[in-house]
Amino acid sequence: MHTPTVALFLAAVLTAHAAGAAPGTVLVAQRAWVLATPPGATVAAAYLTLDNRGHRPDRLVSVSSPRAARIEVHTILREGDLVRMRRVDPLRVAAGERLMLEPGGTHLMLMDLASPLRAGERVPLALRFEVAGEILIDAAVLAATDPAPGHKHH
Repeated sequence: MHTPTVALFLAAVLTAHAAGAAPGTVLVAQRAWVLATPPGATVAAAYLTLDNRGHRPDRLVSVSSPRAARIEVHTILREGDLVRMRRVDPLRVAAGERLMLEPGGTHLMLMDLASPLRAGERVPLALRFEVAGEILIDAAVLAATDPAPGHKHH
């Protein structure tokens, strides 16, 4: 075998071995976003879509941002005419699952905001997963009149 052929073969074997051993891959599949807040507001909800493209389930164990004192995962529960929010800890993402954090459902609650969120700004978020590790993203701050990413308006 020629040296380049051997090198390519070894690279392919090592890549295949590494891919099989990779613990999991969670991706933010859609632009993360949050609505601008009015003056004096201390909470906001952030939305995004997670794709677990790995072969193992994963858990979102924490989220942080310099813009909020704490961030929790919440979901909306409807019981008859009553609507309540409940904390989800930890958020589980099954292998191969696409999990949408969206208005009216599961979302991130940014609490004790350091300052109001203004349209056009970006909110840095650090998502820490048990298997996939840390993912750093920026959530776009949208005006209430902006269409939500991934939603089509007619």
